[in-house]
Amino acid sequence: MNASLPPLVILAAVIMATSPTHAAAQSHDEVDIRRVAMLQADTWNRHDAIAYAALFTEDCDVVNVVGWWWKGRAEVERKLTAAFQFVFRESRLTITDVQVRFLSPEIALGCVRWSMVGAKPPTGVPEPRDGIQTLVLTKRTERWLIAGFQNTHSLPERPFPAGPGAASGAKPGAPR
Repeated sequence: MNASLPPLVILAAVIMATSPTHAAAQSHDEVDIRRVAMLQADTWNRHDAIAYAALFTEDCDVVNVVGWWWKGRAEVERKLTAAFQFVFRESRLTITDVQVRFLSPEIALGCVRWSMVGAKPPTGVPEPRDGIQTLVLTKRTERWLIAGFQNTHSLPERPFPAGPGAASGAKPGAPR
């Protein structure tokens, strides 16, 4: 076996990864991924659980904003069909930002900021207003689908408290 082959293979892979063709394909994929994120709002606002669930892989994992774990497209569709009957019947979802990072040519990470109005959650469940979704998307037969979904309420970031005694100038661990 030729000892210089591995460096040549590595060089070829680097050239291909940075080539204009690869960059153009990735740019097209990024547009498609952003479209999937925006379709969430479109299908949600039509209260169409079937179309919304179709954005996910058959074997997806979805953790919603209150931490309920739904497994598979069929469960997403079933749960949202029920939720659109009352809780989300008048809700409006707005996607405000989509950031995409490719982990491989067929896997991408999306961070999606959203806001919502009009939800009527049950007692003890916080009303979804603003949040961030983490999406793991996979390209299957030239179509990007959501394989993993984590939704989290979002509050404006602020500094962490310094802790007891910090305001008085005491150093952590110092005797009082």
